[in-house]
Amino acid sequence: MAESAALAGYAVSSLDAFGDLDQHPAVRAMSVPRDVGVPFSVDAVVRAAERIDADAVAYLSPFENHPEAVEHLARGRALWGNSASVLRQVREPGVVSRAARVSNSGRWLVKPRASGGGHGIEWWSPGDPVPPGSHVEPFIDGEPGSIVFVAAGRDLVPLGLTSQLVGDASFGATGFRYCGSILHNTSKAPDSSPLLDSALQVARRVVADVDLVGVNCIDFVARDGVAIPIEVNPRWSASMELVERTHGVSVFGLHSTACATGELPPFDLTRAKSNTVAGKAIVFARHDVTCGDTTGWLGDRSVRDVPHPGEQIPAGRPVCTIFAAGANPDACYDGLVARANRMYETLESWVSVPV
Repeated sequence: MAESAALAGYAVSSLDAFGDLDQHPAVRAMSVPRDVGVPFSVDAVVRAAERIDADAVAYLSPFENHPEAVEHLARGRALWGNSASVLRQVREPGVVSRAARVSNSGRWLVKPRASGGGHGIEWWSPGDPVPPGSHVEPFIDGEPGSIVFVAAGRDLVPLGLTSQLVGDASFGATGFRYCGSILHNTSKAPDSSPLLDSALQVARRVVADVDLVGVNCIDFVARDGVAIPIEVNPRWSASMELVERTHGVSVFGLHSTACATGELPPFDLTRAKSNTVAGKAIVFARHDVTCGDTTGWLGDRSVRDVPHPGEQIPAGRPVCTIFAAGANPDACYDGLVARANRMYETLESWVSVPV
């Protein structure tokens, strides 16, 4: 998001947990642990942001779960994103159940209300206790995906339809952990049209109920060409860089314009042409690792979110993001797995094993 904003011509300061080595050179990139000296948390970001002079503020995950923090961030600045009042509406579990009739598979999940990226989701059986701050929802069989769109004035323009990678061991992920996306080529895949139409119907119902603004996405499970919604993500999502890479649109430019002026773009997803299917995957560490020289990754367009040399990454934490493309989704996925395997060869060479 910071890079997209810089490419759109804005002067950008960013606060996050990593401060990756490959951040755009025009961005004043700050890692909360490294540059502020405290563990990353929503409160730590809010406190650090108070000392940054800015005309506008935009946020990413997990701020959609913390509307009070969003109110603090927006004091004295334009908020380019959904307001705290909108977040309180849209993050209620009932919003998605009102958008579509959900059929129960007979299996259940317990999920934290303040969730993101599949963290903390577990199987649940009737009669089991529900932890505080969590809720129970039906497990839906099918293929996970999402629709990405920009909204304003209770209207929207779709930007992308994706399949999601979840809990895939090829990338070191487990359980329900989000680990990547593959962007559908909607101009060349006729069978994606019914799913796109279904996902758009869901998105339009949500936007009609809740006045979303800027870029958003809705996660769903695809079954028999129907998108069954499971969660609204009312902020920039991980798949949006695929939209920018593939279609050449400035996603942050669309976001800022929708938020500041209420204008939507003339972008037509069904006519957006691409010769390949693009995908990304997050590579998670399989062992504790201390990074070696990562500067060689900086010229490789198939690797982003590059950690600093000497950075210590515990097992189960993200190392970097990788990209691949292919003639179809299967070929794209195979390319991601091959790139991940090469990355794991490098990581294994950095793992020190006690003798």
